Amino acid sequence: LVRSRTIGELLAPAAPFDKKCGRENWTVAFAPDGSYFAWSQGHRTVKLVPWSQCLKNFLLHGTKNIANSSGLRLSRQNSDGGQKNKPREHIIDCGDIVWSLAFGSSVPEKQSRCVNIEWHRFRFGQDQLLLATGLNNGRIKIWDVYTGKLLLNLVDHTEVVRDLTFAPDGSLILVSASRDKTLRVWDLKDDGNMMKVLRGHQNWVYSCAFSPDSSMLCSVGASKAVFLWNMDKYTMIRKLEGHHHDVVACDFSPDGALLATASYDTRVYIWDPHTGHIVMEFGHLFPPPTPIFAGGANDRWVRSVSFSHDGLHVASLADDKMVRFWRIDEDYPVQVAPLSNGLCCAFSTDGSVLAAGTHDGSVYFWATPRQVPSLQHLCRMSIRRVMPTQEVQELPIPSKVLEFLSYRL
Repeated sequence: LVRSRTIGELLAPAAPFDKKCGRENWTVAFAPDGSYFAWSQGHRTVKLVPWSQCLKNFLLHGTKNIANSSGLRLSRQNSDGGQKNKPREHIIDCGDIVWSLAFGSSVPEKQSRCVNIEWHRFRFGQDQLLLATGLNNGRIKIWDVYTGKLLLNLVDHTEVVRDLTFAPDGSLILVSASRDKTLRVWDLKDDGNMMKVLRGHQNWVYSCAFSPDSSMLCSVGASKAVFLWNMDKYTMIRKLEGHHHDVVACDFSPDGALLATASYDTRVYIWDPHTGHIVMEFGHLFPPPTPIFAGGANDRWVRSVSFSHDGLHVASLADDKMVRFWRIDEDYPVQVAPLSNGLCCAFSTDGSVLAAGTHDGSVYFWATPRQVPSLQHLCRMSIRRVMPTQEVQELPIPSKVLEFLSYRL
């Protein structure tokens, strides 16, 4: 097996009185424009670092311990207003344990869904970058990434906010998933007004993800079902059945044609969200456990899954101390990397780096498999961005081309 090359690591500062509990890094995130990287360092702290500066430091100082090194004083002198948007490092105290993070950026043309537009405190412009943090007490805090200032405090969940996702269309619609068994939809262009509660989960909700065109939402939780929601009407489209244990993470492919879900049943499934069929299965335990012992040994639980931006690779992170990189057309990993106590992972905006967070508040970075996508695959992605499976199946084209476009080849 090919080992992935380590690029760097950001270690959480350890204090002598530091108890392990509360130090978990449940979430890592890259800004949509690639300018920032954020992670929850444990306890109540979120660290925001300019990503290009971070990469530069890895090259300069080797991979080790960048977060604590006194050398990492990222140009703080540019505090004059003229350079407001020059990326600067921020350490944010969220006031409670942080379980989830999401970056959101605004497109001014995307109007709020609310009518009374003139009453708003905030006019989110083109150069706005926001960070949402989901907390242990059910609150969601919205921060200005460039200044580190708190903008909004959203209060409605009654339990831990386990995951957050912004609609990719720049509308600043935010969805939160909580242990109170609900998903809530917020409109930040309407001062964080809560527009909708999505009910259907009988248990904790662990994770949620928007499709790239913002029309569909996937949510998973402490049950075997995968939920798909229509985000224009806020109704449930369908439940995907197939996992044998709790489903803990989900992510759409960049063209929206595929959906990856990770479960404690030691599997990652790749679904066609438009038909509900399982297209691929990536197993982390051989032979796979039977449905009766669905979780297998606890050291094979899959914790996290992330789709690369090339639409060809998927990363998964399991309790067997391994990060795996899979190709969507091969059923064995193309690259692996060792990682103890991993909890979450995310690809960088350009797809060249995978970041993974661990139990002790640290982050580790690897170079991802590099592959020039074929022209066929690029064409497939551009077609699938605008055509759901049902429309593709109606095209008057040869069956082999049809299978390829539906990712069944």
